[in-house]
Amino acid sequence: MPKQATSSRKLIFVNRFFFPDESATAQILSDIAEHFAAQGANVHIITSQLDYSDADKRYPASETWRGIKIHRIWTTGFGRAGLIGRAIDYLSFYLFCFFSVLKHARRNSLVIAKTDPPLVSVPVGFAARLKGAIRVNWLQDLFPEVATALGVRAPLKPLLRGLRNRSLKRARLNIAIGTRMAERLKKEGAPPATVRVIHNFVDDEALQPDAEGIASLKVAWGFAEQDFIIGYSGNLGRAHDFETLLGAADMLKNEAAIKFLFIGGGHLRARIEAEASSRGLSNLIFKPYQPRAALARSLGLPDLHWVSLQPALEGLIVPSKLYGITATGRPLLMIGDADGEIGRLASKHGFGLCYGIGDSAGVAAAIGELSSDRARLAAMRQAARQFTDAEASKKLAFEAWTAALEELAADVS
Repeated sequence: MPKQATSSRKLIFVNRFFFPDESATAQILSDIAEHFAAQGANVHIITSQLDYSDADKRYPASETWRGIKIHRIWTTGFGRAGLIGRAIDYLSFYLFCFFSVLKHARRNSLVIAKTDPPLVSVPVGFAARLKGAIRVNWLQDLFPEVATALGVRAPLKPLLRGLRNRSLKRARLNIAIGTRMAERLKKEGAPPATVRVIHNFVDDEALQPDAEGIASLKVAWGFAEQDFIIGYSGNLGRAHDFETLLGAADMLKNEAAIKFLFIGGGHLRARIEAEASSRGLSNLIFKPYQPRAALARSLGLPDLHWVSLQPALEGLIVPSKLYGITATGRPLLMIGDADGEIGRLASKHGFGLCYGIGDSAGVAAAIGELSSDRARLAAMRQAARQFTDAEASKKLAFEAWTAALEELAADVS
């Protein structure tokens, strides 16, 4: 296989958010794009002018960042508050990204479509086909199945699923972010030879265990030195469960040294705050999203993290917060399917425990046991970082991406 076969080609990534936006998909895409640009590839990004967390912010229509040419297309900006407004935002992105791909793609360009907005691979794939470009799908979730699993009506579901599956079949490469998702793609008709698993990742070089400043942050946020802290960091949305953890917090409310820390936001944040208040749970502490530069401290502060996913969503999404947790050498408590993506990894590598949704008593017992068994906790912490180094580092992800695109580019040379 020729070295750096991608360097002579144009790489066009399509996603609704990109640097300097700090949403999870934007950060991962920004890192991948920067990696290929540093290798000499001709990297282009087709994205929106929107900011994920600030509906009033707009980014410039075009700029070059670290050798990456960014093309920010106009879209409507109704935001995430209502489903109708969000659908209009999606439709406007579909329309203008179609024309942007037509403008920037060339024959044998590599066009890599993520899944924000859902089904963007359909207009992107059509435009790429018209220009003779090579299509790659980078799947972060599967729509419309996600919507159905969350109880959201997906009009014309058979049609939408058929269009999505057609894009899977016509792509030269389908990148899944977990083994359960890869299994699902094959069942949906993606040719097995096109399916490859490449995990999401974080900047594990920056997110080292026991980062400087954790102790001072613990004091600043009002925790005592002896407190055992169970943390959650990121978005808490419809795909997640919080009642199980809240029930455990209720059972442990008289344990003065056990505290629960919620960092972030999302659809369910207001509900969990309201529930905690109504139950008089003073052991729950809430903090806002933290900037990327502060993640080593905020992720390293908890002794244990909890993650959740509704079992119906296994194979459809993978919570990317897993990788920040393990990079900082922190064990996790998974609330969901033990045979799900995270449940499998936690069991295989020994960095976490898994309990079913509704098992608040089991969760409370596990937290109580771990809070008094520091030797076991230390072993799980070590296993967490070992998992990152062995299977989920940024370096390994870059190598996997490079190998996948080099092989693809060489095949069509």
